[in-house]
Amino acid sequence: MNSLLRPALSLVLMMTVITGIAYPLVVTGIAQLMFPAQANGSLVYDDRGQVRGSALLAQGFAGDQWFHSRPSAADFATVASGASNLAPSNPALAERIRQAAAEQFVTEQGPVPLALLTTSASGLDPHLPPAAVRYQLLRVANARQISVETLQDLVSTHTETPLFGPPVINVQALNTALMTLTP
Repeated sequence: MNSLLRPALSLVLMMTVITGIAYPLVVTGIAQLMFPAQANGSLVYDDRGQVRGSALLAQGFAGDQWFHSRPSAADFATVASGASNLAPSNPALAERIRQAAAEQFVTEQGPVPLALLTTSASGLDPHLPPAAVRYQLLRVANARQISVETLQDLVSTHTETPLFGPPVINVQALNTALMTLTP
């Protein structure tokens, strides 16, 4: 029995050291060397060097002077991230969308883009399609007393074209750049 137990325990201990200690340290070290910004959370800093968020997580921006992210079922809390789990047939979802559409509706611009009314699967997606950001241009321009053309240039600068999928705009990065603009 002892002849079987000793090799088994040795193997468990060796695999614990390799997979539980050595491998994570090597991967973390490589990540820190090759991709330090991403390995540390893709943090977004303001002009004073203070952390304002992460480029990977949406934040709630209140007020007409900011571009708004998608709604979040978890109110942008990372611990409770997730979808609302309301089915399309659920009257509560229809009411929430109807209420959000009424709040954001601009007569001259037509219907509110769906991305501004529905949550993402995680509730923390920082990206919006360009049409959803353009829908907000007039509101932000009026609140900040900046020309729409200036904001359009800023939006164009922050439009990302991923390898797969449609173009997107990171609202966190866009609002961080918006802080540097003065009317």
